[in-house]
Amino acid sequence: MNQDFKTCKCKDCELKELFFENVRDNELANICKLKQENTYFKGEDIINEGEEIKYFMYLKEGLVKLYRNAGNRDQIITFAGPLDFVSILSVFSDSNFNYSVTALEDSVVCCLDINTVKQIASQNSNFAMGLLKKMSTLSDNIIKTVLDIRRKNLRGRIAYVLIYFADEVYKKPSFDLPVSRKEIAEMIEMTTENVIRILSEFRKDGILKIFGKTIEVIEMERLKRICNFG
Repeated sequence: MNQDFKTCKCKDCELKELFFENVRDNELANICKLKQENTYFKGEDIINEGEEIKYFMYLKEGLVKLYRNAGNRDQIITFAGPLDFVSILSVFSDSNFNYSVTALEDSVVCCLDINTVKQIASQNSNFAMGLLKKMSTLSDNIIKTVLDIRRKNLRGRIAYVLIYFADEVYKKPSFDLPVSRKEIAEMIEMTTENVIRILSEFRKDGILKIFGKTIEVIEMERLKRICNFG
């Protein structure tokens, strides 16, 4: 373990597969020297659409939404959790961000100098391939999510979102919904009124218990059937 590695305090960083296995010591030292960790509170903007790209960012802790402004409403692209690359969709295609990122929970973002990352990518093929793999995985997941949602009816779409938060984000059937009914509607391209109505139907059918923002999934298998066949 070299001194620069210790100074960076990243020995447990989940980026080690991408960075520490593919980046030389001197390159890692440059990354660590310019690394910043920023904390954002719930509701705070992390990235604003149109602003200059200065950092390569990944989410160390928390939950965020990626979205674009569409006039009178937002278009949610995806949600991102810990260890996701929240800036990777734009950093190599433009000089300005094409979307915004907002914290849905208190979040910690690791920021690496974008020019340093680009320079290493241009000189280190293993590192560049690692970045391409991460970008492709994220793009594939977004495409899959959009197509999965579009082929479902309203009940299936809302079931999809609830299962995502229960299984993928919180990994338990009871959780505080981190998004509003309006944000769910933006993600599944339905009206807020329809989202409220279907959640109420799920509650009356005994599939959910709802206490304000707290959701408890009582019948997960039933909810999954609605998701799969809705």
